[in-house]
Amino acid sequence: MMTEGFTIRRTTAADWREIRELRLEMLRDTPLGFGETFDAALAHDEAEWTMRGARGTDEHSIVVVAIAPSGRWVGTMGGYVPDEATGALLVGVYVAPDYRGGAAGVTDALLSRIEYWALTESGRLTLHVHEHNDRARAAYEHRGFTATGMTAPYDLDPTTRELEMVKQLTAL
Repeated sequence: MMTEGFTIRRTTAADWREIRELRLEMLRDTPLGFGETFDAALAHDEAEWTMRGARGTDEHSIVVVAIAPSGRWVGTMGGYVPDEATGALLVGVYVAPDYRGGAAGVTDALLSRIEYWALTESGRLTLHVHEHNDRARAAYEHRGFTATGMTAPYDLDPTTRELEMVKQLTAL
């Protein structure tokens, strides 16, 4: 899908180099956002990155990227269904700083693609966001997500919490 100045598409196993580069960028930019440290990601081998790329087309999962005309990957979001009760879960949300904000349209384009996929999996989309990631929480609220009141310890720092948010989906 081509949108204003960038393309949105699913990832494949062949994208492993770009996936690795974007993941490392994500972890440098927002260390609290992804439940993985930069050093842990840096240590992954090609097989791990290839497997992550294949998630874009696995059954009951999706990973999409936004690619600028220059070829630079400027954003990503993923989703998967851990179990039927949970339904679709939004994960791995990142937009490069120079592509953030409503005017750029990257976040909305990626999220629309994930929501379309989530409609085929369940009637809602759930996510978990770090309690100190105010920017992300505000972006999710702006796009119709609401806090459920459920929290869980954050994997990398159990003294802090991840907040659960959910959005009820309707036909797009």
